[in-house]
Amino acid sequence: MAQNIFRGLGIALITPFTPEGEVDYKALAHLVEYQIDNNADFLCILATTAEAPCLTREEKDKITSTIQQVVKGRIPILKYCGGNNTRAVIEEMRSTDWTGIDGILSICPYYNKPSQEGLYQHFKAIATESPLPLVLYNVPGRTGVNMKAATTVRLAKDCPNIVAIKEASGSLEQVDEILKHKPRNFEVISGDDALTFSMIASGAVGVISVIGNALPKEFSRMIRLEFNGEYEAARKIHHKFTDLYSLLFVDGNPAGVKALLNDMGFIENVLRLPLVPTKIETKQRMADIVKDLRF
Repeated sequence: MAQNIFRGLGIALITPFTPEGEVDYKALAHLVEYQIDNNADFLCILATTAEAPCLTREEKDKITSTIQQVVKGRIPILKYCGGNNTRAVIEEMRSTDWTGIDGILSICPYYNKPSQEGLYQHFKAIATESPLPLVLYNVPGRTGVNMKAATTVRLAKDCPNIVAIKEASGSLEQVDEILKHKPRNFEVISGDDALTFSMIASGAVGVISVIGNALPKEFSRMIRLEFNGEYEAARKIHHKFTDLYSLLFVDGNPAGVKALLNDMGFIENVLRLPLVPTKIETKQRMADIVKDLRF
């Protein structure tokens, strides 16, 4: 039976671009090394925060190999493979070289709004074909459909290679329902930076974080304190982050965290259309908060 190895601080890795809009592989390599040096436990690559819909297959392949060359097996890599066409997802799984990848993240089908039974059958079909442990991704704010706790638990019980869910429904009640009824070998990962403190306190095993791109050491410290039962110290860090959480996403993701990384000198503040950089006033407010955050 497959075990979940994606615990602690996972980074929803961004894709840096040059001023001309090409992938900046040098900046990417530097950023990955920064994550590893500052207590990231695993990387989640080529998903929403990476602007994956705006990347070519060739770029995705080169991004993957660049990341693998830097990581050299030091931490696990979770790679995205999902969509709203079940057959196409299965075909992509079959045609991809998964060497050096430790797990697959797959999103609830978006736009076509399947029923709970449709969600179950979709994930059951791809789990049957998946060559690696599978992490489900529930994010109704993006997909237009919420996978209910009962469906998640049903999949966890019926598919032994589905090892976890990145839960970003925004509902702590739903998280509790999953944690209450899940099988022992299945785990919950926070998909929402702002709810990570509360979710870990309830029994989640980590986060796939956007803010961790810029502040991995600080966010990792909060998580490790919680794991050690030091909730008061962890809560203080969580409260220092609260103003930043909303600003990060007010102009869309990853515009906020790219602005932060630009201020820190890691990347150019460039996104690919239809995404655009965060507003100047938002960028300045975030920069002011971060000055007080470095502890």
